[in-house]
Amino acid sequence: MEVVIPGYSLFPSFFAMFCLIYLIGYFVIFRNWSPKHRPDASSCFISLLHGTPAVFLALSAILSQPIRGFASSNTNFQNLVLDFSIAYFTNDLLHYLIFIPGDYLFIAHHLATLFVLVTCRYLVLHGAFAMLVLMVFAEATSFCQNVWTLAGLRKAELPTAAKIYMFLSPPFYALYTVMRGLLGPVFFYKMSAFYLSGKAGDVIPMWVSVSWIVVVGVAIAVSILWISNLWIELFREMNKKEEKKGR
Repeated sequence: MEVVIPGYSLFPSFFAMFCLIYLIGYFVIFRNWSPKHRPDASSCFISLLHGTPAVFLALSAILSQPIRGFASSNTNFQNLVLDFSIAYFTNDLLHYLIFIPGDYLFIAHHLATLFVLVTCRYLVLHGAFAMLVLMVFAEATSFCQNVWTLAGLRKAELPTAAKIYMFLSPPFYALYTVMRGLLGPVFFYKMSAFYLSGKAGDVIPMWVSVSWIVVVGVAIAVSILWISNLWIELFREMNKKEEKKGR
């Protein structure tokens, strides 16, 4: 049985790394972008370097866990992955607080996400299996979403960006729908049923389990609403183009 190292955290190192990546994005990679878009572009940049690595790290940590289950104790590798994501969300939360303090939805999302990850990592030290599976579903769309977002920031200025944005929209929406609208809810149902049954009560207090269920449930509902609105907008644009061709 693996011995979890108490008091050992890579959060400070990961946080410093994401801060450096953000600054490189802001002052080097996107230095010629307008002041309006540079903060958002830099946020996308750190998201790009978090999302896909997080998927592979999470999968590796899940597969290497000797006993996998909703009440299983966290392994050192799983705690490392949690630290990696906690550092990213803390950095991105600071981005919103500094540059977009009025975006209450994203600020609330990041705070809620941090609550779930931090309680799993530092309070109960169990449940990483569930958190990392959800992370895989959430971050599997990260690369496509961030490229789509970056193109969207410049689509009004650059025809190439507009083409990339329209080209990526259908596959990104489809992947997002599958991950967060189908697979995510199915896993969420299984997770909720287990925690509400009280089977994890010896290692995860019920108030923690219920708070996880509420946070994840709301996040999934908001994600479904968001992607539904994007699909509606896309179909409207396609219908407008068809009407113009028919004239």
